Amino acid sequence: MKFLILFVFIYTNIVLAKSHFDFDLIKKGKEDSNTLLVIGGIQGDEPGGFLSASLLATHYEILEGSVWIVPNLNFYSIIKRSRGPFGDMNRKFAYLSPKDPEYSTVQRIKSYIKDEKVQMVVNLHDGSGFFRPKYEDSLHSPYRWGQCSIIDQEFIESNTYGNLKKISEQVVLHVNDHLMKDEHIYHVHNTRTAEGDKEMEKTLTYFAINNKKAAFGNEASKTLPTHERVYYHLLALEKYMQIMGIKFRRKFALSSNGVYAAINNDIYISLYDNKIKLPLSKIRNFLHYFPIKKDKVVDFQASNPLLTIVKNEDTYTIQYGNRRLSRLKADYQDYDESNKKVQIIVDGTMKDVSFGSIVNVSKDFLVKYNENFRVNVIGYTNSQSLETDVNIAKHQIASRFSVDEGGDIYRVEYYNKEKFAGMILIKFTS
Repeated sequence: MKFLILFVFIYTNIVLAKSHFDFDLIKKGKEDSNTLLVIGGIQGDEPGGFLSASLLATHYEILEGSVWIVPNLNFYSIIKRSRGPFGDMNRKFAYLSPKDPEYSTVQRIKSYIKDEKVQMVVNLHDGSGFFRPKYEDSLHSPYRWGQCSIIDQEFIESNTYGNLKKISEQVVLHVNDHLMKDEHIYHVHNTRTAEGDKEMEKTLTYFAINNKKAAFGNEASKTLPTHERVYYHLLALEKYMQIMGIKFRRKFALSSNGVYAAINNDIYISLYDNKIKLPLSKIRNFLHYFPIKKDKVVDFQASNPLLTIVKNEDTYTIQYGNRRLSRLKADYQDYDESNKKVQIIVDGTMKDVSFGSIVNVSKDFLVKYNENFRVNVIGYTNSQSLETDVNIAKHQIASRFSVDEGGDIYRVEYYNKEKFAGMILIKFTS
């Protein structure tokens, strides 16, 4: 089961059948009875929401307090870029047949919402247009959902966070103090669910308040680029944490550029006990002859809970949320399970290197001969039968074989007789 409770930022996954994308629960900080539960990805076509929850998991340190994060509640929906392949999951919290394909997922998230430690729930969404209390035009009206803080009612019976309206107003004020444009202004949107809104009665937040938990929806506009939606979600989440007395440290600047970089940079997947590491920020959209175990199962670790690998016949697709980053065309291999260091001379300096490493090279590199291994520098050809004990510069490797789109990163593969032993990446830095 893909179920993780982590205080570190490594997520271990396995290729799963399409109907079994379990969501992650990530616990941060020191558990207490004043826990904030943040949920993203209940609808897979709302990347601002699930990317925001993911960044909270990977790029925030909780110094005081307790935060639980579900960044990928409806993971299959995210992969499919769909609001809900089996119907809208956010309409399944009143009654749901045990025969529904998402029954176990809904029951599981309900159990976390009802947990006695959880005092506040924030569900992240991307909504259409710009919510306005009064009609301005078709894009700015009461019938739109973007750029608002949603409550189902003004008060609930709670000793600490019962005044939902006041809390929502505080969040809106904070967000509006940091707008990129005046058009992005936030408003409180009270759906008055109990007064007869039959659709909203089926939602996650209404289920939460009926279990005496303060609950809010936070909506960013689908009109905005994804990274700007994430910016507004994070502004709101930081205010919710402040209201709850949760202290945190963020690893990036909360700005348009800072959020964009945090989403897209320093993402990677490591395969088979770190025998292979792939940086994903600028990876090619297709890698040929990629060594995959003959049993056709890919064990991997990812730097982000939205990263996964989906198998389709002999092609393995690396997904980052609803974005396809790359496809690996399998070259099925027996694997040598040992993990040894090898020697490479980098710009004239000898280095001991572990499989799965990325080695920065300025001028050239030389793979030292090792009697235990046959070496293949992918894309390099010469008149010798061996590719060891020879200096190799960037111009000697065909750029079409690079791992990245920029033509800077290349594969060095090691084989122990006929078994794949491991891979090192050479990254040319000039």
